[in-house]
Amino acid sequence: MPDYTNFVAALEEKGGQPDKAFAALEAMTRELVGVKLFTVMTSDTSKHLSERVYSSMPDVYPVSGTKPYNETHWSEITLKNKQTFVANTIGDIAKVFDDHELILSLGCESVINVPIIVDGAVIGTINCLHEEGFYTEDRVKAADQLKLPGAACMMLHERTKGDQTS
Repeated sequence: MPDYTNFVAALEEKGGQPDKAFAALEAMTRELVGVKLFTVMTSDTSKHLSERVYSSMPDVYPVSGTKPYNETHWSEITLKNKQTFVANTIGDIAKVFDDHELILSLGCESVINVPIIVDGAVIGTINCLHEEGFYTEDRVKAADQLKLPGAACMMLHERTKGDQTS
């Protein structure tokens, strides 16, 4: 069971939200699962749009506006079936992500995408990338413990969207 103390403290802090909460989620992910590149994306399954709302490498993967996502076995697994997507080789990543060359250039060859589910709907994903073969069955199971703090971050993101005083 992860220690949520630092995450809860970050969530409760006034100002700088939701970035403080997302940074605490990243720290928890590093400790619990392991990650080289960490991002959080929103998912609008009715419009087939996503938006990066947090990135551990903003120079390479900036927080940005919405973009469409393609219907692939990734969306079937993650968005429709609400299960964690796992790819442990760059070849498997290339089958679903057009930016696989950039991913490889960062020394990442494996990925897990953990769905964030609220009220029965996938509202986002926690995206973890690392070296080839990194995301073992045990690490994927451990990543399930990120779903609740991920949901809290996404709800805080929605609450503070457009709020200039956050």
